[in-house]
Amino acid sequence: MVPPDPVPKPIDHVLRGDPDAPALIGRDAVLTFAAVEAAVARLAGWLAAMDLPAGARVATWLPKTQAACLMPLAAARAGLVHVPVNPVLKRAQVAHILADSGARLLLTQEARAATLEDGDVAGDVTVATATGSGDALPRSAADPAGLAAILYTSGSTGRPKGVMLSHANLWLGAVSVAHYLAIAPDDRVLAVLPLGFDYGQNQLFSSWMAGASVAPLDYLTARDAVKAVERVAATTLAGVPPLWTQLLEAEWPAETAARLRRLTNSGGALTPAMVRALRARFPAARLFAMYGLTEAFRSTYLPPEMIDARPDSIGRAIPFAEVMVVRPDGSAAAAGEPGELVHAGPLVAQGYWRDAERTAQRFRAAPAFSRYGGTAVWSGDTVVADAEGLLRFVGRDDEMIKTAGHRVSPQEVEEAVTAGAETREAVAIGVADARLGQAIVVVARGSGAEEPALRARLKRELPTYMQPARIAWRDILPHNANGKLDRAAIAAIAREDGGA
Repeated sequence: MVPPDPVPKPIDHVLRGDPDAPALIGRDAVLTFAAVEAAVARLAGWLAAMDLPAGARVATWLPKTQAACLMPLAAARAGLVHVPVNPVLKRAQVAHILADSGARLLLTQEARAATLEDGDVAGDVTVATATGSGDALPRSAADPAGLAAILYTSGSTGRPKGVMLSHANLWLGAVSVAHYLAIAPDDRVLAVLPLGFDYGQNQLFSSWMAGASVAPLDYLTARDAVKAVERVAATTLAGVPPLWTQLLEAEWPAETAARLRRLTNSGGALTPAMVRALRARFPAARLFAMYGLTEAFRSTYLPPEMIDARPDSIGRAIPFAEVMVVRPDGSAAAAGEPGELVHAGPLVAQGYWRDAERTAQRFRAAPAFSRYGGTAVWSGDTVVADAEGLLRFVGRDDEMIKTAGHRVSPQEVEEAVTAGAETREAVAIGVADARLGQAIVVVARGSGAEEPALRARLKRELPTYMQPARIAWRDILPHNANGKLDRAAIAAIAREDGGA
């Protein structure tokens, strides 16, 4: 079913709720859709008064303040390009993003600005620690194909790179998600993910597209999220697997857990054990397993009605996305045959900002059998489609473990490790080994006292070639700026001498 209103508009038109209905629920104030619209118009006027050239980049390095939530719309209305910077990043990473994007304005807080050193900010960059209120600007008449935002990836495998997103990318992503999640005007979405993360930013846009309200939350502990669900009467919560691990370990009053009627996951595959745990903890919630990457936005989702029977599936394409499983020769893979996941259609981003080389590697012509054609994103992810067309994530090509003549999916090992009670978080890494080619090293959260029981269970459940050569135990596993497990940092742990 095609969602309604598929014709894209400038992203600042996304405020489509009842003017008197709540749109933004803050700790100190609740803004209606009319109030948010007026605030965006005045913030856009403040930006316009700076007389920046059209298309200039404006960066925000903020927690989830009102300004951080409104700037994506205000910048677009002022004819500028928004660059959200994850608030957990430090000065060196921020300096890179400012220099790479060529930002002319950085909106941040005094304490953050004070951490910047000489040379971090170019001479033509204005650093503002508060916003002003200018003459209200009308809604934008920009070309939907024009650049609206640059989102920087977390950079766990190198310097962050900026993904260029058009108004149409953002608009159609919001329409698509609001449609397949069936967000309603009476929904209240608790936004705990970073707004510099496409998944987090879309929570604003898809909620407002559906006329629902958003409650931004910067949380320190899982308990903060539990309290916020109760405080704002949240109906929807989006997360990544490490966040679900934290939330499942928290105490949830039954009546608070019952408030949630929709859970969504992306940024990493849910394990079958985690699916069972979430279904038990939040019995009233529909659980949406999803897959995506910033370069192509969201790609697939699994309808909640199927998740109990297919907990390892990432589903089928979302509206406006075409996903294909492609052989190395460019032809379509058969059912049950692994292949690279390739994305086409209007959700595909415009490439990497000022990086023609990496753009050419990832953004290439779509396969000949694509119905959309044009430029596609070749993800580097390996998936398998079953006879019904449902996809299962196998792993990234550069993360597959080649051991004793076998190609082993790290995810398959990780699912087996976390399927029991010994640990909730684990990452499997291939480490160079003279005899095997690569040995499997698992880095798991725990004290190590659990290892005998885990080893015994894995011997029953996995073939010999998939058994970990070592298990490195850590009290805490490192996460990147978007809350995902930082596989690069974890790989360094796995490669330490002795492994533990």
